[in-house]
Amino acid sequence: MIIKNNEFSRQFETTVDGQLLTVEYSFQEKKIFLSRVNIPEQFEGSETMSDFLKQILLVAEEKKWKVVPIHPKVAAFFRKNPVYRELLPPGIKI
Repeated sequence: MIIKNNEFSRQFETTVDGQLLTVEYSFQEKKIFLSRVNIPEQFEGSETMSDFLKQILLVAEEKKWKVVPIHPKVAAFFRKNPVYRELLPPGIKI
């Protein structure tokens, strides 16, 4: 899966089966706030959604950003995948 960081729209993007998937973000003090998930219904809760979030978190890890999961789907991903909790800033509990 190839993702694009669309800095102008402040969202990560990928296309799967001709469908656009996006995760909107804001950025402040080396923290990325994942605030909105726009995923077509057929990908809800799927491996595709999980893979997309993993790719976004890989970018955050490479850039040494901390991740604040604002959107409930992102928070749920962190709960199901505790290996990524090291990306949470101090004081954020999921």
